Amino acid sequence: MTLENAIEQATKALLNADALLISAGAGMGVDSGLPDFRGDKGFWKAYPPIAKLGLSFTEIATPKWFHQNPKLAWAFYGHLLTLFQQTIPHDGFLQLLEIAKDKKGGYFVFTSNVDGQFQKAGYDEDKIVECHGSIHYLQCTKPCRDEIWDANGVNVKIDEHAFEALEPFPQCKNCGMIARPNVLMFEDWVWNDGRTEKQEKRLNDWLNKLPDGDFNLAIIEIGAGTAVPTVRIYSELVANKENRTLIRINPRDYEVPNGHISIPLSGAEGIDRILKLVNFTD
Repeated sequence: MTLENAIEQATKALLNADALLISAGAGMGVDSGLPDFRGDKGFWKAYPPIAKLGLSFTEIATPKWFHQNPKLAWAFYGHLLTLFQQTIPHDGFLQLLEIAKDKKGGYFVFTSNVDGQFQKAGYDEDKIVECHGSIHYLQCTKPCRDEIWDANGVNVKIDEHAFEALEPFPQCKNCGMIARPNVLMFEDWVWNDGRTEKQEKRLNDWLNKLPDGDFNLAIIEIGAGTAVPTVRIYSELVANKENRTLIRINPRDYEVPNGHISIPLSGAEGIDRILKLVNFTD
């Protein structure tokens, strides 16, 4: 199938959809200027001081550093928090939201991104699942209790040359220990998933209420890779029913199960190409 035919098929699927599930991986944020952590080279290009230490993304993104070297841990996550706070979502977020809001069955978002870009773009907070948590919330590193809190107002100062966070570090509001982002890290056994569980319940309730029969659900997946395939697996699981179509937009990992649609483009370009044709056809 040619790219043009795939885009035409995706257009028809979106026009015919009664509801829309948007699933997104890290590739969704790259077009907003966020770093691409795919592979050590991409990660080290974004964080040269960590490259000098010889640490990969999977090695630095672990809870142990908040105990062993909190200056390094909060240099990394503090920088990310500031970056995500300052980043403006690309137009693809807004384009998708406009078509999603018009669906009689509504929409939902399922993302592995912890950056909060969907909320910033205007998506309903109650229609978003952040399966790996959000950097915009904090929890205790111990943890002393089952509680998270908003990171709004947290400003971690960093010595960029040494790549070390300066004290005082964010603290637990209850016991005073060092706090950490409420995100699922590698080798993480203390992540508080309570907020994500509530989000997932709302998504499951929405899916279960969608009518059977001739009710069409489109799943549009953007930038979800295979290294951590949580989003891809979920997209395919939801799509594995009658009257459901998966549209996978990915410049590299674009293979799809039989009967679904592959768009080998970046997130922003793929969304733009499809929705321009939707608006022309509508």
